[in-house]
Amino acid sequence: MNPDKVDLGPLGPLRDSGAAADGGEGYARGLGSRQIQMIAIGGAIGTGLFLGAGRAIHQAGPSLVLMYAVAGAAVFVIMRALGELLTYRPVSGSFADYAREFLGPFAGFATGWTYWLMWIVTGMAEVTAAATYITYWWPSVPQWASALAFLVLLLAVNLISVTLFGEIEFWFSMIKVTAIIGMILIGVGVLTLGLSAAGHTASVGHLWRDGGFFPHGVGRSLLTLQIVMFAYLAVELVGVTAGEARDPHRTLPRAINTLPWRIVLFYVGALAVILSVVSWTHFRPGVSPFVAAFAEIGIPFGAGIVNFVVLSAALSSCNSGMYSTGRMLRDLAANGQGPRAFTRLTGRRTPALGVLASVLVMSIGVWLNYVDPAGAFTYITAFATVAGVWTWGVILACHIRYRAAVRAGRAAPAWFTAPGGAAASWCALAFLALVVVLIGADPDARISLYGAPVWCAALLVGHAVLKRRNPAAFARRPHLTPVPQPPEPTADPVL
Repeated sequence: MNPDKVDLGPLGPLRDSGAAADGGEGYARGLGSRQIQMIAIGGAIGTGLFLGAGRAIHQAGPSLVLMYAVAGAAVFVIMRALGELLTYRPVSGSFADYAREFLGPFAGFATGWTYWLMWIVTGMAEVTAAATYITYWWPSVPQWASALAFLVLLLAVNLISVTLFGEIEFWFSMIKVTAIIGMILIGVGVLTLGLSAAGHTASVGHLWRDGGFFPHGVGRSLLTLQIVMFAYLAVELVGVTAGEARDPHRTLPRAINTLPWRIVLFYVGALAVILSVVSWTHFRPGVSPFVAAFAEIGIPFGAGIVNFVVLSAALSSCNSGMYSTGRMLRDLAANGQGPRAFTRLTGRRTPALGVLASVLVMSIGVWLNYVDPAGAFTYITAFATVAGVWTWGVILACHIRYRAAVRAGRAAPAWFTAPGGAAASWCALAFLALVVVLIGADPDARISLYGAPVWCAALLVGHAVLKRRNPAAFARRPHLTPVPQPPEPTADPVL
């Protein structure tokens, strides 16, 4: 058998990473502008908002709206820093590749594997949430059975082609966007026109009258930041799509520039409306505030419709997790920092082995749903947040080092620059450090920090083994100085 090919039956033969393809890394550039836009929008609407917000509202009350706004500002700084790096050099391994260039080979190795782990545990969280939503209609169905069925279904989608992935993500995101806008409009109608019985009690005053804006104190509200930051995980997914996006120098900045209004509308706006329609005291952990709000409004089948929407949101995020883990494993393998087998592509140019391996690890989430269906989501989200904070921190650190390299004339400047430059990135890094401290102060989330030393030890052992086998893979690499492509007149819309 040819060592560069493995027969996967209907998937077609696997191809070595050097195989010719439309993308420079062997991938097919099958993601168009509308798909990239909706993937970016969908990344801002996930289970952290739909399900995790229930626990956060119970803990922080109306002040959760402020927590989302503050965290959203930090996320925007992170994304603009990433946007500058992406226009400097768009690659599918983005975070890990920039870490190798600006922070050193070990940083790239640790970032790639940590980002892979983040999406593994996020996938577990999302499939847990999806299984939870199924019990709304069929309470007798075990959570673990639903979680397993969803994993198998989404695995099939990711093994076919990137175009199919992009199209499914487009429609998943369309469902989420349409539903949230509809929920906001209905909520505004209840507040202004008195629609339904909830109109008699709905009032913006719920934001400060029922125990105050900080009903449990500022400290308890700050502790919700780890839940809030989990809700924003996946906004950086547009960086992973760089290797498969058509015209990345135009589509990626456009997607990043829409982030501020997405945060205002989908997080701050939606939560402010819901907490005005229904007092925060009516929400409970483990129950989607959107489902509970529509049940309170009394719209026929409203709660069921919203439950379908949040189910699609969970499946969307899990689908994205499978996509990104396969690409990250391939990037690590192509740089000699992972098993060589993961460099191969199928005939349809998908990294099937990486996706399959990732889904096998994600299946641990099925086991968690079996042994502890009530606590699975809380444990997993806390661990995912720690891994996500590391990834975001690396993006900011790379941006700071990149700006220094540009000033010294060692790297080409990008035309899509981040507002505030390195100073803004330093401020965002300080915010991420605060989030880590708050995770350690939260008894429920603290367990996620216990796993960090174990993961660090595993990275150190893996690094030592791989470096001994292939020292060249961990050699210091010089800055690349590509000539950045100038933007087209319509590339950077005015917000």
